[in-house]
Amino acid sequence: MTGPEDDAGDAARAAGVRVRAVTDLGDLAAVQRLFDDIWRPDPANRPITTEVMRALTKGGNYVAGAYDGAALVGAVAGFFGPPAEATLHSHITGVAATALGRGVGYALKLHQRAWAAARGVRAITWTFDPLVSRNAHFNLAKLGGEVVEYLPDFYGPMRDGINAEDASDRVLVRWDVHAPLPRACPVPEGAALVPVPPDVAALRATDPEAAKRWRAALREALVPLLAAGGRITGFDRDGGYVVTGGDGWS
Repeated sequence: MTGPEDDAGDAARAAGVRVRAVTDLGDLAAVQRLFDDIWRPDPANRPITTEVMRALTKGGNYVAGAYDGAALVGAVAGFFGPPAEATLHSHITGVAATALGRGVGYALKLHQRAWAAARGVRAITWTFDPLVSRNAHFNLAKLGGEVVEYLPDFYGPMRDGINAEDASDRVLVRWDVHAPLPRACPVPEGAALVPVPPDVAALRATDPEAAKRWRAALREALVPLLAAGGRITGFDRDGGYVVTGGDGWS
């Protein structure tokens, strides 16, 4: 059985990148530029700044970059949670458009997992937009994260090139850093499937009102299921969120 360090090395080699912690001021500025290129935010409302990352790394927190040669093609930043919980909260992860589809994001997350495990962290948490099907599949099916909470309009209005001022609903994921990576498994009988659009980013560009209706429908479906004790146990590319347990569910 391989451990987090081995898994991280394998993922980096498969993606053709070198992943390392970032602490140098110039390198942190490059990380901010990468995030700005990806999210295209209002300059007054960046997802994270060089100064904040400088303070985080000085305090022992986590910022890492994925490099293809000398080029920065992906980055991730996070900070520790309450000491008693031994968690790391992953605030932001992004991959350059030129490096999409190579497994760079996977390499970054497995580096983060190995880094956290080596420091006594038991779990990594993060949020993601539940309407983005590729992120749901990545976080739940590929990494094996567990959804623990639905967070309506978590950040409020987000003025950037990705969110298009849609409501910022998020789900909170918890990832056990010592659990084995998941294998593909069939949808269990008796599970509820909650669908999402195949490409909400394209839908926001062509029909933003339809994207907002999808947002409301997903919230109305998932919030009651989770409140009744249901659990999101996976994501099926064809069917959507796999929900099991709770009142009336097997």
